[in-house]
Amino acid sequence: MNRTTHPPDRRPVRDRNGAATAAPPPARVTTRRRPTSQQWAAWGFLTPVVLYLGLFYAYPLYRNIDLSLRNYTVRSFVQGDAPFTGLKNYLTVFDDPTFAPALLHTVVFTTVSLVFQYAIGLALAVFFSQHFRLSAILRALFLVPWLLPLIVSASTWSWMLNSDSGIVNAALNVVGIGPVNWLTSPSWSLTSVILANIWIGVPFNLVVLYSGLQSIPASLYEAAALDGANAWQRFWRITFPLLRPVSAITLLLGLVYTLKVFDIIWIMTKGGPADASTTFATWSYQLGFGNLLPAFGPGAAVGNLLVVAALVFGLVYMRVQRKQGLS
Repeated sequence: MNRTTHPPDRRPVRDRNGAATAAPPPARVTTRRRPTSQQWAAWGFLTPVVLYLGLFYAYPLYRNIDLSLRNYTVRSFVQGDAPFTGLKNYLTVFDDPTFAPALLHTVVFTTVSLVFQYAIGLALAVFFSQHFRLSAILRALFLVPWLLPLIVSASTWSWMLNSDSGIVNAALNVVGIGPVNWLTSPSWSLTSVILANIWIGVPFNLVVLYSGLQSIPASLYEAAALDGANAWQRFWRITFPLLRPVSAITLLLGLVYTLKVFDIIWIMTKGGPADASTTFATWSYQLGFGNLLPAFGPGAAVGNLLVVAALVFGLVYMRVQRKQGLS
């Protein structure tokens, strides 16, 4: 038996006077689509990440901002009734005589550490990319400073740079140079912690830059060699430009890490002597926990300055990457 499908009735509708009017369009039935199993799975994987970021990043950042905007004491910190003071803690920090030296030391410590960590790491990465015998073993040994706990590394450097029994002064004595007060002299304390931080940070730069070198096609170097380019020209015209994306993220991560370095400086010099090696990281700790009467608000304000500095450099990096992507 054949079924005949009739088209919808589109005859004109007549009003009371008999005039024909157009038939109204058929009503659309809207149905809400239910989430698919793939969408539920995506939310399932995303939920732990959101909870982790909220609990361990967003909430501590909120609490730190709240600390910097209130007059917290030990009693009010426990009871939670600290009065709101606005930007008073930040003004207190800016007017403190330690602010200018701490800012200078933070800039010098971060800049010098990044420059030497990147330069030495890049030189070692290019060296190990030659794939000579024992290359893998030596590359693994260079990871030891990065794998050691910071307290072990800082304690080792404190022993090596000890004025009386340190191995560094013993070596200087062999070549006829007198002992240097590496950790107790205002002229050398900042240099000492910078040396230790460079030693710790070089392996990270080596690993990341070495992986970036492996992604550069060997055919480019072969073509450049056929054109008569020497080793320096191949590095400057091929290696360095193609490593720019990897170099940018390496320097950004190194910057964020170096800004918040506290363990090395505190173990080796405690920011001294006479605040000669005090940075924002150690100063924030001294304000919040290093005194009998802790200044929680100013300490949190100094910590927020470090957060703002890292955020600014992160935004600059994103802007540069976006421009390079558009070009």
